[in-house]
This record gives sequence, structure tokens and C-alpha cells, in this order.
Amino acid sequence: MSSEKKFKINSKVLFMIFAIVIGLLVGSIVLLISGYNPVETYSLLITGIFQKPKNIAWTIVNATPLIFTGLSFAFALKTGLFNIGAEGQYIVGTIVAFLVGFLVDLPPIIHIPLILISAVIAGAIYGGISGFIKAKFGMSEVISTIMLNWIAFYMNNFIVNMKAFKKPNSMGTFDILESGKITFFKDGVKNMSPFFMNFFAAPVHFGIILAIISSIVIWFILKKTTLGYKLKSVGYNPYASEYAGINVNAKLTQAMAISGILAALGGACQLLGYSYSLTSLSAMQNFGFNGMAVSLLAYNNPIGCIVSALFFGGLNYTSGNVQRVTGAPSELIQIIIGTIVLFTAIPYVFKIIKAKIAKKRSIKNV
Repeated sequence: MSSEKKFKINSKVLFMIFAIVIGLLVGSIVLLISGYNPVETYSLLITGIFQKPKNIAWTIVNATPLIFTGLSFAFALKTGLFNIGAEGQYIVGTIVAFLVGFLVDLPPIIHIPLILISAVIAGAIYGGISGFIKAKFGMSEVISTIMLNWIAFYMNNFIVNMKAFKKPNSMGTFDILESGKITFFKDGVKNMSPFFMNFFAAPVHFGIILAIISSIVIWFILKKTTLGYKLKSVGYNPYASEYAGINVNAKLTQAMAISGILAALGGACQLLGYSYSLTSLSAMQNFGFNGMAVSLLAYNNPIGCIVSALFFGGLNYTSGNVQRVTGAPSELIQIIIGTIVLFTAIPYVFKIIKAKIAKKRSIKNV
């Protein structure tokens, strides 16, 4: 590894730590103004994750969908696209997973792969729509994905309220069939050590394994394959890529389709492993939007998204415990996360400004 590359990696890590520290400092100020002890609050926040094996397990459960949506955003950004639609693609994944999980009765060894493949296809189509619209009509993917988010949102609520699916006296549907569930030890843990019995008291599911595998696969695609090289080339400079013979329009659609696959797979895994049913939504669940924070904190590194998602997953889980013990508002966590993302995004702002200045200079020199 060259010294220049090492410097870039080290500077990113240092800036990430700086962003986290600033976020915690801002949170401390808010706590002091509100009359709470920052030391006590942060102590509970951090130690709460490791206090019990079950807490670690819940951190993993909360982090699993964020890994997928973080990967979705990171992959799109690496290819020059700003995918605001991970939220909608995630919802589409849950919808398709529910329909196939509820309506199709097959042995688990066939049923689970069928559900996941169906969700992946749906995510590819739903994500690919934005890429196609951008390639064909030049419409910004930011606008199209925001619109598609709301279509998915209301589609979810439409299906939940259908008589065939809606559970009486509830705001959700019936559960999927047992053959479609991917929770580890969903029938209870027996003949195991107290540690594992406590750990698997939380609904840890196979999705975390798929999330880690997906991170490795996306890293490999971006770093080691021709497809990844072409997609990144289009992101860096579509005009030069077209001149080099790359089909830019096709690559834009492919990039958004892969991004959609990742988000939809996250939604499918969460439904099969944790929720088991659809719920009527009154607001966005924010899995897609929190995935953006995960990606930015990891500097869009696919492997880094795992660590970043675990960090956010732990904060989100323990915030409830902190509120119960100290009375400190759980919204504090969102303030900390927002501040961390703000400072993490600063290098991107400088890059955009630098690129615009360079473009103006090149125009003047022509």
C-alpha cells in the first residue's frame, strides 16, 4: 500500500473519530441545558450495549437493516448517483417478502430462497426505474426516488388494509408462514449455556450473515471487477466514459438496480427474521434515511458500513434504556447522529466546491 493511500485512509478514520467526538460534545451541551448529567447518560449509553448478551443481540438486530440500506446508498454514491430511494426500495422488499411468505406454502429450503429472490427482483426493478428515467429523460434520481418512496409507502398501507391480509383488531397483517421465517432458534433456545440463551432471547436472524456477505460482495464488485470499474468511471466522468465506449445509460440503470436490490434485501430479511408481518405506516420508518448516515460515516466503504451500522444500531437500542433510567429524551440520539453526519459530510462539501472551481477554470482556459 502506497504512503499516499495510507494517508487517505488514516485521514478518513481521524475525521470520522472527529465527527463522532463533535456529535457527542453537542449532545453533552444539549444534556446540560436540559438539566441532565452527560457523563451518566453516555456511560449508560455505552455500557448498556455490553451489559447483557441480549443487548448485544438487539444491537445486531437493529444494525442488520441499516447495513443493507447503508450499502445501497454507498454503492449508488460510488457510481455517481444519489439514491434517496432506499426507503421505498426497502418497503418494496418487505411487501414482496410478505406476499410470497404468506401466500406460497413450500418447504423452508425452497420457500426462503424463493422469498429472497422475489424481493431481490422487485428491488432491482424498483431501483432500476429511477436509473432508467435518468438515463432516458435526464430526470434527477433524487426527484424520482423521492416520488417512488411515497408510492411504496401507500402501496404498503393498501396491502395491509386488504381483507385477505389484515389481522382483525390490529394495524397490521397476519404473520407469514413458519416456513418463511429466518430467525435463529425461533422456537426457543434449549440445552445451551446461559450466555447463548440470553443472547438468542433477541430475534437474531440469518439476515446479519447475508448483510456481511453482501458487504464483501459489493466491496469485491467495486474494487476487483470490470463492472465496478465501469460503474465508477460513469460516476466520476460520464462524458469520458461514453467516449471510452462505455454504455453510460445502461450503467446508470444497472447501478440503481443493484442499489435497489440491496435495500429490498434488507427489507425482506427484516420481515422474515423479525417483524413477520406488514404494519400500516403513519410515517416513513427511516431505514433508508438512516442508511445514508451509516454510509456517510463509513465514507461509503462497504465493509465500513458494517461497523457504522453496529454503532448506530447500538445507539438506537440503548437510547430507550437511557430514557427510562435518567429521563433524558431519546431524541438526543437523533441529535447526536445528525451532528455526526453533518461533520462527516463536510469533506464532501469541499470536494463539490473544489470540483466546481476546477470546472470554471477549465472553461476559462478553453
